[in-house]
Amino acid sequence: MKTVKVGNWTLLEIILLASILLFIVLHGIIRDDSIVAIISATCGILYTFIAGKGNPICYIFGLTGSGFYCYLAQQNALWGNLVLYSCYYIPMQILGYINWNKNLQTNKNEIVKIRLPKKDCLEVILFSILGVIALSIFLYNLKDSHPLLDSITAIFSIAGLYLTVKRAIEQWLFWMIVNGLSLWMWLQVAFSGARVYSTVAMWAVYLFLAFYFYFNWKKEITSAQDQN
Repeated sequence: MKTVKVGNWTLLEIILLASILLFIVLHGIIRDDSIVAIISATCGILYTFIAGKGNPICYIFGLTGSGFYCYLAQQNALWGNLVLYSCYYIPMQILGYINWNKNLQTNKNEIVKIRLPKKDCLEVILFSILGVIALSIFLYNLKDSHPLLDSITAIFSIAGLYLTVKRAIEQWLFWMIVNGLSLWMWLQVAFSGARVYSTVAMWAVYLFLAFYFYFNWKKEITSAQDQN
């Protein structure tokens, strides 16, 4: 059966995105969730989905969602996430928008996707391990509510966003770890009584999308290599 497409989006992807956004908004309203959490989740999912499709416009939603997420992190004493988003994530969104627009496919508003050389991969992994150790000690002394989890998600997000800006498929492997641990962390926050249900749902969707787009990018990169 021929796949129905609108631009470089399949009909299934459009339906999936619309369904996820509808679920997030309705779920947030029914659970009387924070409006900030709902907006942050909506922008975050739009960013992730559009980034997965390789369109630079994703960074507009990324900037907006990051701003609201900073507020949520501050309200729930997740200081590592607050510093990460305000001092790194937001500036990198701007850099990503610029870099992606410089590396678009011919006659397409979609980036050229790459695999990172093994040497570069090892350097990113080493940086991540050392960064987690150092940040865990620092956040523990600051009385962070989840020092180890906060450190892993913060450092791996730094590595993941770096790889995103580089247009590397390996980013999705880092996001799988970040999204899985973040989901667990925000579930604990929700169980403590905070109204962050949309944020929990957002991280669950992120985890699913990380797997979906990893295999999507892998297929596209392999197909491009075979053609060459």
